[in-house]
Amino acid sequence: MQAANMLLKKIVRCSAFSFSIQHGIKWDLFPLSRTLILSPCLKEDNSHSSSEKVDLDAWKKVMKSGLQDVSKTVSEPKELSDLAAARETLELWRLVGRPVPEKISEEQLKAFMECPSKSAKKKYLKFLHLKELYKKSNKRKMDEKRERRLETQEKASETEEPKKNPFVCLWSSSMDKAYNWRVAQSMTFGQPLVFDMSYEKYMSVREVANAVRQIVLSEGCNRRSVDPFHIHFCNFKDDSLYHKEFIKHYRGAWDKLLITVTDQCYTDIFPKDKLVYLTADSPKVMKTFDHDKIYILGSIVDKSIKTGVSLAQAKRLGLETAALPLEKYLLWNCGAKNLTLDQMMHILLTLKDTGDWKKALEFVPKRKYHSFVDKPMHELKKTLNLINILKLGKRPEELQKQFANNYSKRLTQK
Repeated sequence: MQAANMLLKKIVRCSAFSFSIQHGIKWDLFPLSRTLILSPCLKEDNSHSSSEKVDLDAWKKVMKSGLQDVSKTVSEPKELSDLAAARETLELWRLVGRPVPEKISEEQLKAFMECPSKSAKKKYLKFLHLKELYKKSNKRKMDEKRERRLETQEKASETEEPKKNPFVCLWSSSMDKAYNWRVAQSMTFGQPLVFDMSYEKYMSVREVANAVRQIVLSEGCNRRSVDPFHIHFCNFKDDSLYHKEFIKHYRGAWDKLLITVTDQCYTDIFPKDKLVYLTADSPKVMKTFDHDKIYILGSIVDKSIKTGVSLAQAKRLGLETAALPLEKYLLWNCGAKNLTLDQMMHILLTLKDTGDWKKALEFVPKRKYHSFVDKPMHELKKTLNLINILKLGKRPEELQKQFANNYSKRLTQK
């Protein structure tokens, strides 16, 4: 067998060699590089050029890129066919009676196709169906409301009754002018009242909005009073949170308000001996309302009750402080003695007009106190001691001894 194989190899070599001699071809019949030799007819046409060779690797890359383009064009109809199949399944489910939305977008259809299980697909379609029903009901309600409004307008036009009484409109406009005239006079002759706007860093955005709402109510109350204050907003900076919230409330009327707005401190505008900072943390109690003093209110609303902030501000500037005499006139219930800015404005306006503390302190919320004080303080203490004895059955001295014994026992146990 080996001898036969060797003989065949020799025959093939000899035949290939003779073939190459007859046709004048070089010995490299079987090249190692991947090249394609052009046919003799092409060589005759381009006789001036050498034997041209085409690179098979480049040709293969070109063919692959063409196949990729074809696959892209083929995949698009495939996606369209998948969407069409999904729409057909939706139609079938609708005919069966399952909750399916009437209108569904391509994005929602793709999300439906991407659901991992059949139950997930059912839940997604039910969600879209309920959403569609909710939109339809809202639209129906709005249409009914519009129809009712049109009917009422038609009835009003038929009866031809005036909507507003002209006397009321005239009275409101004249009262508005009278209020503006009083506030304009107070800007020249009235007693100043300062709102300190330097507490923005101590508050959150929600607390600043609440403070501005209280100041807006205070301004309206002051405007309607018989003898209004001349309101000053001191330490007020443009583009601050205070400024943005005021513009939200007043809009175009912000520039027309009859108040004084400045970025200066009140110590630079008024003499220090006339300034009195009203704060609940002050050790000094306000006895009477002084018409020659200039009272300052801190524009702060603190849900966490930051004690001592306004008192520290007054001490830093070397100003006199005062607190309202709440314990003198009220049997205080519980909680802090901080009041809102609009409540302080009502109290100060009442004191300015009447000087009556009981009438002024009626603006304190009733949840914070039991009642007004009608007896001297020593009699009230006696009644409170009696109430404690009746409730607990023990005297105050016995309660103090029992507390001391229990406290000493806890210390020894530790």
